[in-house]
Amino acid sequence: MKNSTVIGLTLGFVALILGMYLKKAPLLSLVNNPAAYVIIIVGTIASVMMAFPMHDLKKVPKLFKIIFKDPELLPRQKLIYMFMEWATITRREGLLALETRVDEIEDPFLKSGMRMIIDGNEQEFVRDVLLEDISATEDRHRTGAQIFSQAGMYAPTLGVLGAVVGLIAALQNLDDMEKLAHAVAAAFIATLLGIFTGYVLWHPISNKLKRLSKKEIDLKLMMVEGLLSIQSGVSTIAIQQKLLVFLTPTERIAFADKEDEQREQKTA
Repeated sequence: MKNSTVIGLTLGFVALILGMYLKKAPLLSLVNNPAAYVIIIVGTIASVMMAFPMHDLKKVPKLFKIIFKDPELLPRQKLIYMFMEWATITRREGLLALETRVDEIEDPFLKSGMRMIIDGNEQEFVRDVLLEDISATEDRHRTGAQIFSQAGMYAPTLGVLGAVVGLIAALQNLDDMEKLAHAVAAAFIATLLGIFTGYVLWHPISNKLKRLSKKEIDLKLMMVEGLLSIQSGVSTIAIQQKLLVFLTPTERIAFADKEDEQREQKTA
């Protein structure tokens, strides 16, 4: 479970409810205004459906699942150790010796790349195929993030539309100032819902999907460099140095400390 998603959603709703309470705005107005929900929620869905083809929209339930559950990605430190081990085997026994390790690989992208280099494909061909795969993945991820980004753009504008509709209805009560005041207040609930859903839900979800996409793409680029290095027959130290650039400075320090600890254990 992504703690930041849950905490963010909770704080967003708490801020809205607590803010209305402190301003002495009637909380029941959030519930007793179905027209606002119809205009904002149904209107946003309609706008997004107009903007994207159905085969893209079918992925929305999966995208909601992604923001609440961490994708199963290989830890980068573990990936470095895997490539170091494979580099050692390759230099000692040749690329074909890695054939027995292919079935142990769980990541489909890494498994596909490993099979290509074992089959003896040209390095440029392997690079082109893997990079094309990454580019296609980026396009899919970009579309998913755009769906929520567009929803975040439409919702606040629909909130203004809802307010206009509410004000038109309020003008029917010009002879009763009390009813007019309540109607005007209710009219702005649509604006409130539009701004809230747009800037507390849809835009943040879009941003989170972009961050998760970048994390996955960076990992795949790291795999490409590792696979091509193994195919080139570089040393274990060289492949380690090459892949360490994909770690943050803190992760590099932790990796180095672990390496020192393992050396001490071997010499003890």
